[in-house]
Amino acid sequence: MSTGNSYYELYRRSSIGVALTDALDELIRDERIQPQLAMKILATFDRSITETLNEKVKSTRLSFKGHLDTYRFCDDVWTFIIKNVHFKMEGNETVVGDKIKIVACNFKKPGEQ
Repeated sequence: MSTGNSYYELYRRSSIGVALTDALDELIRDERIQPQLAMKILATFDRSITETLNEKVKSTRLSFKGHLDTYRFCDDVWTFIIKNVHFKMEGNETVVGDKIKIVACNFKKPGEQ
């Protein structure tokens, strides 16, 4: 998922990523840190969350059905908005959602071997 020190920034839009960004913005506004430090912190967050999820989240097979509301492919990233979705997991556990967003990207970034 990386080329050198570059990781996808997808998780910055998660609740923890937004909270981190808000906290960093406040620290910059209060002149307690420099913007360059905030960027280093965000880059470390991108790397850490990607590596942690890759190591700690177990793989589970599931299937889902729903109504594909919107899809988009931009900069090698697919985005799908699915409404009235039903997930069927291993062990026949079912989870229902009104609306979900799936963001999928290549394991390797463009240009990476």
